[in-house]
Amino acid sequence: MTGGWLEYVVVFLGATLLCSLLLPIAIRVSWGLGLVDRGSGRKGLEPPVPFLGGMALVLAFSCSVVVGSIIRPPAGGHRELVVVLGVAVFLACVGLVDDLKSLSPWPRLVAEVGCGLVVWNLGVGVTLTGVTWVDLALTVFWVVGITNAFNLLDNMDGLAAGLAAIASAAYFAIAVAQGQFLVAGLSVGLVGCAVGFLRRNLYPARIYMGDAGALFLGFLIAYLGIKLKVSGDGLETSLVPVLVCAIAIFDTTLVTLARLLSGRSPFQGGQDHVSHRHVGLGLPVPVAVGVIHAAAAGTGVLAFVSSRVDPATVWIIGGLVGVGMLAWGVLLWMVPVYPESRHRHFSIIDQTAEELSAGDQ
Repeated sequence: MTGGWLEYVVVFLGATLLCSLLLPIAIRVSWGLGLVDRGSGRKGLEPPVPFLGGMALVLAFSCSVVVGSIIRPPAGGHRELVVVLGVAVFLACVGLVDDLKSLSPWPRLVAEVGCGLVVWNLGVGVTLTGVTWVDLALTVFWVVGITNAFNLLDNMDGLAAGLAAIASAAYFAIAVAQGQFLVAGLSVGLVGCAVGFLRRNLYPARIYMGDAGALFLGFLIAYLGIKLKVSGDGLETSLVPVLVCAIAIFDTTLVTLARLLSGRSPFQGGQDHVSHRHVGLGLPVPVAVGVIHAAAAGTGVLAFVSSRVDPATVWIIGGLVGVGMLAWGVLLWMVPVYPESRHRHFSIIDQTAEELSAGDQ
């Protein structure tokens, strides 16, 4: 793949069109086989919705990458591309099995750790400390964490696909500016697939990506974050992919802490994500999702800026984003999302109302 804009446009349009064409087929197959989500409580579904959309994403991206690599072979050869695509498809298959049979979290976790080790063995791992075992652990942690973060984000119409499109677009802009044409080509293909998928996934969704699509997107975004290299040799360069994935990291952190502190397993599903808390504040679903997308676009722009400024400015940007996330998290933490917190919340409201009523008498 070269860095010509024509190639990027062709990859983007090809991936978008192919995904758009495959989705109606996935919908018909899902209904024909009875593979529909009838409302598990995790997304608060009412009507049943097909969940084989992830396979359309996988096929569209895979075909786009294969064709693109044949027309414009990668400078370093096909080996890494084939391995990464194979790993992503493998995770999609694990996700599909989970969609069909509801696996426990542990088989998924083992598969994700294995995929992180594969990425490391390709020579694409984190090189933050220079200490082999530490960088290996950071590589696996990043791959597992980001992959799971996007899987968790698949909890409301259009949310995960929109965030994947925004993150991939940020990677694309940074990669083009840094002259990393392979990362740019893969990123723009991922943007195309996500955009094509969104057409039938926005509220009210006609199809979901399922764990198959979420794990596929999450792994590729994790890989691209490691593969992306920003000019500089300091710790601040690692903040760029973190800013790109900041919203996914924020959601996972908030949910994990909330569940642990309430005595729940961090692996269980629930309506306690950032999106659900926005709805709990009274926002309609499209607005709740739109706010999260806007925040992700903002951190994506800041990631691009951070890739082109001095280290001190990068740390300032990272600090401001961290403070903003903390304030946002504190606000959302107060939204009652668990039965006991709702009971306590309404008890406080009733008690306050009684005290006000007594004061008026």
